[in-house]
Amino acid sequence: MPTISELLDANLHRVFGERDAARRRAAIDEVYAEDVVFSDPEGSVTGRDALAAKAEALLSGAPDAFVFRADGPAYAGTDSGALAWTLGPEGAPVARGIDVITVRDGRIAELRTMLADEAS
Repeated sequence: MPTISELLDANLHRVFGERDAARRRAAIDEVYAEDVVFSDPEGSVTGRDALAAKAEALLSGAPDAFVFRADGPAYAGTDSGALAWTLGPEGAPVARGIDVITVRDGRIAELRTMLADEAS
């Protein structure tokens, strides 16, 4: 069974950072519960297909030079974890956020993405 840190890393790099749709989908099926709930500032969606569509929309709208990078250590509890991240070209992120996950039976059951308020 994967650790919380491994799930956080897979979420960031193998799903939201993976531009190849087939590899991304294989990771989604491995990492997330079938009824995963994904919430971000745009709203919430349920299920692997909906999560895959969100990842595809994000990646298709981002230039190839934009990549996700961890922005500090992963934080892990017994069934939850958090990881801050950046998105953008090397050394010049255009977005920052944090992902908070809840894990059930070794898979991500809930993913909440919060974005940094750059105006603060």
